[in-house]
Order: sequence, then C-alpha cells, then structure tokens
Amino acid sequence: MNYFSSNFKLGILGGGQLGKMLLFDTRKFDIQTYVLDPSEEAPCKIACNHFFQGDLMDFETVYNFGKQVDVLTFEIELVNLEALEKLENEGKKVYPSPKTLKLIQNKGIQKNFYLEHNIPTAPAKTFKNLKKLVVEIVESKLEMPFVWKCTEFGYDGNGVKIIRSLQDVENLPNVECIAEEMVPFKNELAVIVCRNPSGEIKTYPVVEMEFHPEANQVEYVICPARIDEKVAEKARAIALEVSKKFNHVGLLAVEMFQTQDDEILVNEVAPRPHNSGHYSIEASYTSQFENHLRAILDLPLGNTDSKVAGIMVNLSGAEGFSGDVIYENIETILGWNGVTPHIYGKKQTRPFRKMGHVTIVNEDINVARKIAEDVKNTIRVISK
Repeated sequence: MNYFSSNFKLGILGGGQLGKMLLFDTRKFDIQTYVLDPSEEAPCKIACNHFFQGDLMDFETVYNFGKQVDVLTFEIELVNLEALEKLENEGKKVYPSPKTLKLIQNKGIQKNFYLEHNIPTAPAKTFKNLKKLVVEIVESKLEMPFVWKCTEFGYDGNGVKIIRSLQDVENLPNVECIAEEMVPFKNELAVIVCRNPSGEIKTYPVVEMEFHPEANQVEYVICPARIDEKVAEKARAIALEVSKKFNHVGLLAVEMFQTQDDEILVNEVAPRPHNSGHYSIEASYTSQFENHLRAILDLPLGNTDSKVAGIMVNLSGAEGFSGDVIYENIETILGWNGVTPHIYGKKQTRPFRKMGHVTIVNEDINVARKIAEDVKNTIRVISK
C-alpha cells in the first residue's frame, strides 16, 4: 500500500500531546491523518488533516470515526473497546489490537495477566470496590504499607496512593481497585519494545525514571539508565517476554522495578508512545513516534540506538497556579547548548498537569543530568 502523498488515511484516537508528537512524523512522511478527541482545544488539532470532536468512550462515535480510515491507532487507552472489536471484525486494521488493549486497559486484569503468565511482578489482590478493601484492612488481612491503585481511569500519578493506615483510604473513590505489595526498589526502569505485524521487533535502551514524591509523576527520564549492564540485559529480556505474551503491534512501554537484589519486576505497561520515550526525539536515531508509525504500517523498523546520552525533564504545572499558561524563564534555557523544549499546546495550566517537556543531550550523562536539574530549577509553568 502507498502511504505517502496518497489517499491513505490514518486514524488516531486521542488528540493530546502524544498524538501531536506522532503527527510530526506523519507530516514528515506526508501521511493523511484523522484525529478524534473530546476537546475542542486538543493539541493535535493544529497538525492533523481532519479533526473530529467526540467522546472516545462512546460506541457510535468511535465506530463511525473508524469507518472513515484505513488504519486505526490510539494515543490513550481509555477508548471504547466494543467499537474497536467491531471495526476489527469487519476487516479494519486496528493497532494495537483490541485483544491486547482489553488485557491492559484494566489494571486488575493486567496484573492477573502477569501472574498467570509467570511474568515477575509484585503480588497484588483485586477488590470490587473500596469498601471490600477496607474490610480486609480492618480484619488485618492486608499488610501495610501497600500501594492502592484504581483499576481504570488512572493517569499521570492519579489513581495511585501509598496506604500506610486506615485513615489514608478515607477520601479514595469507592471503585474497583487493587492492593499491591510495596516493592523495596533501587530504581524505576522502563523499556520500550517496538513490533510490526511481520514480527520484526526491537527494543530501546533501558531508561531510568525519577519521580516527584508528591505527585507520583515522572520528573526525569535518563537514558541510558545508570545501572549494571547485566541488569539492563535482564530488563530488556523481560520486556521482550512481556511483548511476546501480549502479542502487540506498535509500541509497548514496559515499566519495571529494579529491586535491592537486582531482580526485575514488571509494574505496568502502556501500548502506545510513552513519557519514558520522549528523550528519543533528540537522542535516538529513530524516535519512538516514528517507530510507532513504522510499526503500525508494517514498515521496516528504525534504529533504536541512542546517538548521544539524553535526559528528559517533564514540565508540569506549578502548585498554586491555574489558568492561562505562562512558561516563565523559557527564554533562558533556549540559550543553552543541547537543550530543546517541547510545548504541548495546552492553553490552561493547573498543578501537576503535564504541559511540556525539555530534552537535554550531551556526550556525558552526568553533565546532562546536571543541566536537567538546572532546567527544572529555571522554568516554572505558571498562570497569568
């Protein structure tokens, strides 16, 4: 099939920053794009060929949108599965497949999948609602502390909380959730696996993630991870095994814990471009976004190696500020070598909302990490 400068139509469910960055590569290859998103101000709107506003969880909206395109992908997991299944059954190419998405969309189902397939992961128990979890806490059947996660609709640190006492559950929603055993870990790592329908598969280098202690949100992504090569090899091998079990097409970001004993435990996966791969736009031979595009179109995959050490800094809304966004001191960092800001196009900021990121590239990972901290301390995402 001729994808380039043709009548071929690629559909993207979700019009946020991940879609916007994917559109950089569709425009580079002159691939026609259709985007569906609930927001009239979606970041993708300025870069796609055709934009549609609509509910991603509504069957008719997603189904009718999908009928217009040749290949359908998504940049967010919270989409109507039944519509995707019907489209696939009618012969529409949907990548990743709804079969894969069904195993990932609900964190309880995802966790059970790991346990059933002997994928190393922290022990956990699923509860139909918060009330049932509270009963087990009161009856001392759950050992604290543990990690509470809602099984659906969690994102960017929302829907996750460490529970150290009964009081910690007081303001949590009464929804299906899991209680996961706390893992004493050295590092949080991630590996992005790329796979096309023909079976070609590649992995990006292992990255190290540093999280904001309050927001439970990634602050820094460091590539390559500052870990022993044997640990890195183990992480990539486990990521490949996870990819094989899910039988996905496109990207699969596998988030992992490195324990004190250098074991690797799988935390969660995302079947799409991921925050842990943003560094690849500047630091890799082929960015995660271009490789996602290559994969879902069954084209040869690009080189996933890094050209240079890269660190990504998330730009999140500062505490105490909501409203029309201002990127304070951004002019300062534009004068620094190897520093590239990416602004997502969200007009309104609020505390901890992801508004952009900055990539730092340098031959020396330690120098890059120091510059990344300077960037973090210089820019503030505030409001008027």
